[in-house]
Amino acid sequence: MKALLKQAILPLLLLAANVAMAQPGVYMINYGDMDHWIDRQIKESGIIGGATKHVWAIGPTMTIEGDEAYINKGGSPWGSSNVMAKVVGITKTNTSVFPEKRGDGYCARLETRMEKVKVLGLINMEVLAAGSIFLGNVHEPIKGTKNPQKMLNSGIPFTKKPRALMFDYKVQMSDRKNRIKSTGFGSKEEIAGRDLHEVNLFLQSRWEDEEGNIYAKRIGTMVVRFDKDCDWQNGASFTIMYGDITGDPSYDESMMGLNSIRYGVNSKGESVPIQEVGWGDPNDTPTHLQLQFTASHGGAYIGSPGNILWIDNVKLVY
Repeated sequence: MKALLKQAILPLLLLAANVAMAQPGVYMINYGDMDHWIDRQIKESGIIGGATKHVWAIGPTMTIEGDEAYINKGGSPWGSSNVMAKVVGITKTNTSVFPEKRGDGYCARLETRMEKVKVLGLINMEVLAAGSIFLGNVHEPIKGTKNPQKMLNSGIPFTKKPRALMFDYKVQMSDRKNRIKSTGFGSKEEIAGRDLHEVNLFLQSRWEDEEGNIYAKRIGTMVVRFDKDCDWQNGASFTIMYGDITGDPSYDESMMGLNSIRYGVNSKGESVPIQEVGWGDPNDTPTHLQLQFTASHGGAYIGSPGNILWIDNVKLVY
C-alpha cells in the first residue's frame, strides 16, 4: 500500500515543485491542455454482459488493458469520476468524462448520466454519476457507494499563491427543473432546484496530529457556477480571494464556506477527512491546492442527466 501511495504522490510533488518556481504570468497546469488521455480498456464481468469499456484518464497518451487499479501516470495530477468498481465480485466501470476533439487537440467533456447494473437475484442498482475532474487521485477499486468522498484523495502539494484560475469552457444545461438523487439503494428522490455546473478552487494550509487527523486553514477561495447554455468561452479568468472572505459581498457560505467533506491520505496511509478549522491570513503560505470541475453541483449522486460541461486549457495566473 505504501509503495502504491509513493507512486501516486511523487508525480504530484514534482508538479508542485515546478509550479512553485512560477514567475508572474500564465502557466498551464500539467496536462491541463486536455490533449493527452489514457485509454483504460476494462472488461466488465460476464454476468453483466462482459463488454470491454473505455475508462478514460487524463495523462500521457497510452492504452492499458485489464482491470488493474489505476494510479496516476506520467506526472499527471488529475483524477476523475471515471472509475472501476468491484462490488460483490462483479467488475463494473463508470465513465462520465470523455476526451472530445477540439481544433488540433482535445478537450474534456463532463457529463451527468445514469449508470445501471442489474443481475437477477443479486444486484439491481441505478446510480447518478456526475462527470468530474479534480486534482488528486482515486482509491481503486471502488467497493460500494457509501461515503464516496473517502474514495478520493483530494488536492496536491502546492505552495504558491496565484491571482486567478483561467480556462476555456462550454456549457449545456439539462431541461429538468429539479434534480435527481439516486445512490443505487432505495427509490430515486427528487431534489428541489436546477442542477448547475461548478468549478471550485481552495488553497489550504494543512497539518496532521499524532493520531493521523488532518486539519486545514483556508488560505484562498474561488467558486463559480454556470446556469446558462453557452458556446466556448476562451481564456475565462476567475479571481482567487485570500484570507477570511466572509465579509466580501460575493461571499456565499453554501458555496464557499469552510467544510470537512473531502478526504486526504495521512502519513499512516489512511484516508481521513480534511477538517477545515478556520480561515488563514492572506499572507500565509498554502501547503495544498484543491481544484475541481463538475457537471453537477449538489454533491454525490445528485444531479440532472443531460448536464454537460466542456473544459480545456486549465491555467494558473500569477
